[in-house]
Amino acid sequence: MSNDTRILYCHCVYAKVIPDETRRAVLAELSASGVAFDAVADLCEMSARKDPALKRLAGSGAVRIAACFPRAVQWLFHAADAPLPETGVDVFNMRDEAPADVVAGLSEGRTSEARS
Repeated sequence: MSNDTRILYCHCVYAKVIPDETRRAVLAELSASGVAFDAVADLCEMSARKDPALKRLAGSGAVRIAACFPRAVQWLFHAADAPLPETGVDVFNMRDEAPADVVAGLSEGRTSEARS
């Protein structure tokens, strides 16, 4: 993985659409991996208040995101006036993917399977 690829993990604290067990497992595995990452409380909440951090993240280059459905994540950034670039972004769906698969994708640089 390129050193300039950022990793973002969403705790989904307010929306609570990701199973607790999955969130905890991904966070534990990601933390144990030694890979640097940013964690946010909830992308939905950040989008609703148009948090400027989303704009900085969207403009920072390659990013890998552990959250929910890729289309929903893209919409959240768009709604916050911080559209994600069309390339260099991979979203890993903690609602559908196994925690080990999400962590592998984030840390090893595999491309997310879901694009919509």
